[in-house]
Amino acid sequence: MNKKKLHVTEPYLPPLEEFIPYLEQIWESKWLTNNGQFHQELEQALCDYLGVKHLALFSNGTLALVTALQALRIGGEVITTPYSFVATTHALNWNGIKPVFVDIDPLTFNIDPSKIEAAITPQTTAILPVHVYGNPCATDEIQVIADKYGLKVIYDAAHAFGTRHEGQSILGAGDLSVLSFHATKVFNTFEGGAIICPDAKTKQRIDHLKNFGFADEVTVVAPGINAKMNEMQAAFGLLQLKHMDKVFTERRRIDQTYRSTLQGIKGLHLPQIPPQVDRNYAYFPVLIDNDFPFGRDALYDKLRAQNIFARRYFYPLISEFQPYRNLPSACKDNLPVATQLAQQVLCLPIYPNLSHAEQMSIINALKSA
Repeated sequence: MNKKKLHVTEPYLPPLEEFIPYLEQIWESKWLTNNGQFHQELEQALCDYLGVKHLALFSNGTLALVTALQALRIGGEVITTPYSFVATTHALNWNGIKPVFVDIDPLTFNIDPSKIEAAITPQTTAILPVHVYGNPCATDEIQVIADKYGLKVIYDAAHAFGTRHEGQSILGAGDLSVLSFHATKVFNTFEGGAIICPDAKTKQRIDHLKNFGFADEVTVVAPGINAKMNEMQAAFGLLQLKHMDKVFTERRRIDQTYRSTLQGIKGLHLPQIPPQVDRNYAYFPVLIDNDFPFGRDALYDKLRAQNIFARRYFYPLISEFQPYRNLPSACKDNLPVATQLAQQVLCLPIYPNLSHAEQMSIINALKSA
């Protein structure tokens, strides 16, 4: 048994001594939040790193998603996926929007564009897809549908930091994209998030909304909230960016080791990623089907008994949680692919500090099963 608990992911923490100069500067300036120096530097650094023109930082990804919906004045119904973290749909609920679930593609785990049109009603105002595990959605097909019906598109890109498709960032798709910088993500600021904005005007509106609606000291232009990123988070993000090449290299190594050693295990399937996608290796999902000696949940329990804390991610579906299960679109008959995948998926540990020996213990546990 592993003595150390091996979780699906854990935050990458640069050497503490590298963070001390940032802390000293914050203490000296006494500027702790509200668009301080490190906040401004991180916004620009992330624009440069991600290849986008405008980006607004947030204290967390959920508030960023809630604000993105506010910024585009979304209401009525929004078509989305049941196969995501529950915050995706909670953001709709908090804005008084009715989520409408459609099924997912069995290969990418993302929303299936072929299911969207049938779900559109006169109340539909937007589409909220998710780049699941950092795998790009079918953005071109989704945009064609959105243009045809005059709908907005907001991408939940919580998993998609650094992902590119055919050499281009996927964060420019749709009207807005929302990132999460939670501690479990590829890039983190302890907590945090961002909205990728198409132009300076949109960014200005979003900046107003995340700061109580203030345009200046005496002018409030919108009913905003407090969703600002503080200087500690921003400073940690700047330090994290310096280590991202190492982070991606280590994640790639772990991914490749899994793929080379788990091939051929009966009943265990590895999802394939199109070669034109530059991945960020955010997660490593496998699918357990009926040919495996026992079910997914039994394997989950056996791994936990060995301190391997794989995750059934995403299970249950959002559509199965109490706040949403009574929606007509939440019916399992409407979501056969998502329902099946939620019963099969298991995400294995992948993070930069996962040693080769620890990874081999995970692989051996799967093989011995």
